[in-house]
Amino acid sequence: MKRLMIRADRSDDRDVRKGYITDGLEAGFSGFVLREGDECFEELGRMDAIYTHDNEFTDHSYISVSIDGPGSMEDVMSLAGKKKAVIVETTDWTMIPLENLIAAFDGSGTELYVSAKNSDDAKLYLTTMEKGVDGIIIDINDPTELSEFKRILSASPNEDLSEVTVVSVRRVEMGDRVCIDTCSMMSPGEGMLIGSYSNCLFLIQSESEDNGYVASRPFRVNAGAVHSYIEVPDGGTRYLSELRSGDDVLLCNGSGRTRVASIGRCKIEKRPLLMVTATDGMKEYSVILQNAETVKMVKKDGSESVTKLRPGDKILARIDTGGRHFGIPVDESISEI
Repeated sequence: MKRLMIRADRSDDRDVRKGYITDGLEAGFSGFVLREGDECFEELGRMDAIYTHDNEFTDHSYISVSIDGPGSMEDVMSLAGKKKAVIVETTDWTMIPLENLIAAFDGSGTELYVSAKNSDDAKLYLTTMEKGVDGIIIDINDPTELSEFKRILSASPNEDLSEVTVVSVRRVEMGDRVCIDTCSMMSPGEGMLIGSYSNCLFLIQSESEDNGYVASRPFRVNAGAVHSYIEVPDGGTRYLSELRSGDDVLLCNGSGRTRVASIGRCKIEKRPLLMVTATDGMKEYSVILQNAETVKMVKKDGSESVTKLRPGDKILARIDTGGRHFGIPVDESISEI
């Protein structure tokens, strides 16, 4: 997970420094650079703070450096492996090959942070060479801009969803299924990507629609059997049985747009189950879900309850290639049946 920290130590006005912290906490940030003597600000909320004195970090395993040309860049690259973190500032990134810095620090044990004055630059720094830098130090004059930073930097990449065709829906034995209650409200068409195989995850809708039997619970996804995979932020997968309160999960809608939510509660209960099998024309994939009218799979034009699905129906899924090892994509052939 990339680290985002707000510089709240620049101003000589203590109230201004406090404003950066309160605005940052309200925007959802938890990392701050504070001025020595402002330790009491940690009482404003739980945070991860590092301190400066006369613009130098009091923890000497952190160092802030400025690059103004090729010579100073060589000096910065020589710090790889010698510090816990190096924070780089420059007035003109167009003359500094950021790719070279990322390559030099990769695998060195030293984290590379870059100071950003606006959210567009910060996004670029986090995605350069796909890997990006390890973190961003947000250094701005107006704390009201923090919400825009949070919006852009917390955005997750879109998913490429495909239509697959239902082959069969059949009852299987009673089993343990997981209900995921999040701290976020979801809309119809939005849910989580779940599947029995890591290379095909089906879009299971949240309980965001009223149905005449029970009230809607738009914070909940009845996700399926305990063995199932779920996609989590940063492109990994986990087993449903592993999830706990406070974990992050990925929400996705029918257009493939995603966002991150935190789990408030997971419930595992014995319930009657159905196995839905579908094909992309080349392979068959399946997912095991609770046999209940409230469990719905997302289609291009809405959703359909698993109890009403029929062979030939089209539903949305994310098809992947290769396999996974401990939830991480790997380029190898794996057969799952």
